[in-house]
Amino acid sequence: MEVGFLGLGIMGKAMAMNLLRHGFKVTVWNRTLSKCEELVQFGASIGETPAAVVKKCKYTIAMLSDPSAALAVVFNKDGVLEQISEGKGYIDMSTVDADTSIKINEAILQKDGTFLEAPVSGSKKPAEDGQLVILAAGDKALYEEAIPAFDVMGKKSFFLGQVGNGAKMKLVVNMIMGSMMNAFSEGLVLADRSGLSQQILLDVLDLGAIANPMFKMKGPAMIQNNYSPAFPLKHQQKDMRLALALGDENAVSMPVAAAANEAFKTARSLELGDFDFSAVLEAVKVSRDLGNVKHASTQ
Repeated sequence: MEVGFLGLGIMGKAMAMNLLRHGFKVTVWNRTLSKCEELVQFGASIGETPAAVVKKCKYTIAMLSDPSAALAVVFNKDGVLEQISEGKGYIDMSTVDADTSIKINEAILQKDGTFLEAPVSGSKKPAEDGQLVILAAGDKALYEEAIPAFDVMGKKSFFLGQVGNGAKMKLVVNMIMGSMMNAFSEGLVLADRSGLSQQILLDVLDLGAIANPMFKMKGPAMIQNNYSPAFPLKHQQKDMRLALALGDENAVSMPVAAAANEAFKTARSLELGDFDFSAVLEAVKVSRDLGNVKHASTQ
């Protein structure tokens, strides 16, 4: 099975590598073409443009950073639309809003191609281990044809119906994750400020009803101020923004998510956007320190 792959960031590189390791023929493209070289050592071919990749491959997967990147790869010069045609499928695994997926789908259908959105739940390590959760929607036949590739990249895939549902599900999942990370960060800062051991807090959480893999995985690094990026904070904040827009569309009040988004925006203002999203802890620390200054000024 020959597959094209567009976008070799933290996630895309790991996903494409898994396809190669499991015997898929893969042609890769990245905006910075030098990032393709490592995969060539494992048998990948390089496409000079997205259009060149689509021309060569029956199926092309994209894993891009945000809606603007997802749209550019499709609609720009030398983009997907220049070569998509009957018998070719395009699978966008980027995290975008439903409107972006719908726009891409309509353009692909006008060229007689087939489209599937398939955003993933999971970060760097699950991507490397082929343990992502795939949230697909769109052309059912293309979904079934893509299952061999999905089984290599993920541990479970869901088909959610019409285009837009995959994007919406991913935004809901990431909204919950971002809100949890902000609450977790507040707990770590509160424990430390109260004279408690952050490590013991982690141990207590791991034994209780709110134990979860994210706290267990991220907590030890966070208390060591280690924010090596598995999922960049700038992408988490983008997802929070898109989820809040989805809430607006559906008249859903989301004050917890809105507060978490403000914390992630503060972290971005501290130039932490390229660090792991757990670096929101630093924004909580800054808020605490500002609160202390204001309290002292009233004394």
